[in-house]
Amino acid sequence: MPLVNVKLIEGVFTPAQKQEMIHKLTDAMVSIEGENMRQVTTVIIEEAKSGDWAIGGKPLTTADVKALAEVGV
Repeated sequence: MPLVNVKLIEGVFTPAQKQEMIHKLTDAMVSIEGENMRQVTTVIIEEAKSGDWAIGGKPLTTADVKALAEVGV
């Protein structure tokens, strides 16, 4: 039973975008393991609080991530 665990910073993605992630990640796993596994493929989205996620010792906030998305990085 596959489990896909996605970790995100809270407030970056809308509920609709998270649902799309769940759908597409499930489809990706099923494309590898076969359609019979769809019913047992689990996707969990976990969100870290803004500022509780850091890269290179620098905390990232929701605003930081949204700013990155706007410049296309």
